[in-house]
Amino acid sequence: MSAPQPVQPAQPGGTQPKVTEREARQVAEAAREQDWRKPSFARELFLGRFRLDLIHPHPLPADEDVRRGEAFLARLREFCERELDAGLPARIEREARIPDETVRGLKELGALGMKIDPRYGGLGLTQVYYNKALALVGSVSPAIGALLSAHQSIGVPQPLKMFGTQEQKDAYLPRCATTAVSAFLLTEPDVGSDPARLATTAVPDGDDGYVLDGVKLWTTNGVVADLLVVMARVPKSEGHRGGITAFVVEADSPGITVEHRNAFMGLRGLENGVTRFHRVAVPAAQRIGAEGAGLKIALTTLNTGRLSLPALCVGAGKWCLKIAREWSGVREQWGRPVARHEAVGAKVSFIAATTFALEAVVDLASQMADEDRNDIRIEAALAKLYGSEMAWLMADELVQIRGGRGFETAESLAARGERAVPAEQMLRDLRINRIFEGSTEIMHLLIAREAVDAHLSVAGDLIDPEKDLGDKARAGARAAGFYARWLPKLATGAGQVPGTYREFHPAGHPDLATHLRYVERTSRKLARSTFYAMSRWQGRMETKQGFLGRIVDIGAELFAMSAACVRAEHLRATGAHGREAYQLADAFCRQSRLRADELFGRLWSNTDDLDRKVVEGVLTGTYTWLEEGVLDPSGDGPWIADAAPGPSEEENVHRPLR
Repeated sequence: MSAPQPVQPAQPGGTQPKVTEREARQVAEAAREQDWRKPSFARELFLGRFRLDLIHPHPLPADEDVRRGEAFLARLREFCERELDAGLPARIEREARIPDETVRGLKELGALGMKIDPRYGGLGLTQVYYNKALALVGSVSPAIGALLSAHQSIGVPQPLKMFGTQEQKDAYLPRCATTAVSAFLLTEPDVGSDPARLATTAVPDGDDGYVLDGVKLWTTNGVVADLLVVMARVPKSEGHRGGITAFVVEADSPGITVEHRNAFMGLRGLENGVTRFHRVAVPAAQRIGAEGAGLKIALTTLNTGRLSLPALCVGAGKWCLKIAREWSGVREQWGRPVARHEAVGAKVSFIAATTFALEAVVDLASQMADEDRNDIRIEAALAKLYGSEMAWLMADELVQIRGGRGFETAESLAARGERAVPAEQMLRDLRINRIFEGSTEIMHLLIAREAVDAHLSVAGDLIDPEKDLGDKARAGARAAGFYARWLPKLATGAGQVPGTYREFHPAGHPDLATHLRYVERTSRKLARSTFYAMSRWQGRMETKQGFLGRIVDIGAELFAMSAACVRAEHLRATGAHGREAYQLADAFCRQSRLRADELFGRLWSNTDDLDRKVVEGVLTGTYTWLEEGVLDPSGDGPWIADAAPGPSEEENVHRPLR
């Protein structure tokens, strides 16, 4: 047998800039919001400070916001019920597209302008009611939820609301509120979560315009959009600071070609494709913000935009619970409904408790976003991470509860005379959420970076190899002062005092106060663990992605427990399902504590080092013998399609919705 040959990396096409790991990190770091001008419950949690006062009593919407939101939800529900009666979900799954008449109906309802100010023709809904609307419409079709979310959460309306000029708002927001579907174009064939390699260019053309060239991939809504937010790199030159920059672009501009409509394992109605720009003229007046501000605009937009995805996950959880309740109560085995058997009942309990907690997380973070008194960048990211992971688990458990019927398609079930429950479709549709808008792995790193920001701000220069001895000395002095004040506070706290948080243990209800005391104690333990890790690994901390991921997952559990308890107390205080809410919160917290304790055990006892050795062996071809005995049906095509700039040779499949 010949010696194993190292696996050669794929050679992508296109003109992606060659960047080092350090340069890539610098680009990402420059796009971060550097300051914390407002308090953050989640940030404090990672620092070992349980600031219950930031979320309790539960913040509430204004009466007028409730009136407006409930009125729209009633109209939207009526519309969705008609579409259900007409067989819309099955039609979208069968035809792999949302019917034009459905989109027209949504436009007439004002659904394109849910988050747009009424002065521009929108409905002016709060984040709370926008999310409730997404959960409702997403229960009918996740593809419709994705269309509305991409249009308003990351498409043209949100960046213009936050960074656009008054002229841009006047020109585009009325269209977005009523007729024009928008899309967000950042990803490229060889650029995912590493924007430093962005290859699409916007070359200045005189004083009043740019010329765009490049290829964008996975352009959600791009196939049907009227307006695009495009991220492109402006070359640095005299009079131009350059950098990644955001533009509003008319989708029917000369030189734009939608070359392909992508097909996926789920979300079959998703209008997602490949868009090529060839010498597309864009007036300077359509640039959003300054040159070089594109990534900061994208990340800031996502601070609240990320809440739309977990809102859709809440809708999925509610549907899973409904089907699990109805099916497991009717299906009998060994003389009892399957839900009465402990193995199945545990799955039903998990779905119910997790749905309650996930709705608590989304509602709390959304109301905090509406009030704008807290910085919710970590809360929104945790909601996205936690929602996408837990919704997938709930759908998987539903498929298991349904057994063979869970694996069978709704169409097949209906054809043989049974209820058309699309459990397997739900599983397929939800899978992308662990990748959309930042994969789970990227979210771990993003949240971890924010969670250790306080440490890096005082001690970062100590572990920066490019800093001189003077910088390191000053950093050492700052760090000594910070840790002298901070570390002693991690030794004891309210979580060790019996009777604290007693308002969360009213007579006749489960004791949620014990869970909050656990959260307080555990947040301090989490902060100590982070400090120990930074002391141990210092500059290598950023490479310990397994450790950082577990730290973030523990923080997510603590945030979810806090939100669940606060929501349960709010429902009890308002007389709405208080006893039941306390029971669900109690069940969730007990389940969550088991997960958190397991994660703590894996912080220091894991296979991370061995895994790295195995990966090295895989990449160098050491284990190719293990691959023998199978055939690969994928063929020999390129791993990454050629994305070289130039004129399109494909038919334009762009089809605006009218």
